[in-house]
Amino acid sequence: MNDYSADSVLKGYKEGMGQFTEHLPDIGSGFHSFTESCFADGALDGKQKQLIALALSVYADDKTCMTFHAKGCVDAGCTEQEVLEACSIAAALGSGAVMSRTVTCLSGMFQQFQK
Repeated sequence: MNDYSADSVLKGYKEGMGQFTEHLPDIGSGFHSFTESCFADGALDGKQKQLIALALSVYADDKTCMTFHAKGCVDAGCTEQEVLEACSIAAALGSGAVMSRTVTCLSGMFQQFQK
């Protein structure tokens, strides 16, 4: 049984951020202001930024952010094709990052430790 509910994830995040901001108002408000600035239109528009955020959320395996930015993508007018393409980049990077770490850092470290 899948008990996942996008609405409950979003509600939990909003409630959690509200409680956090009550305890640490400067940090909570500062974080909100920072992220709001990051998602404002600039050289990249809001739609592109939501696609990037969703792909990064998938890469980071962060269910709350995936939910938040999937909704952000819908609200920004992203198509399913755009979402799938952005997330395919996350998949390519995920496996590519593992491969690049293996063939550069890890193999070099392993060889050094064998000496």
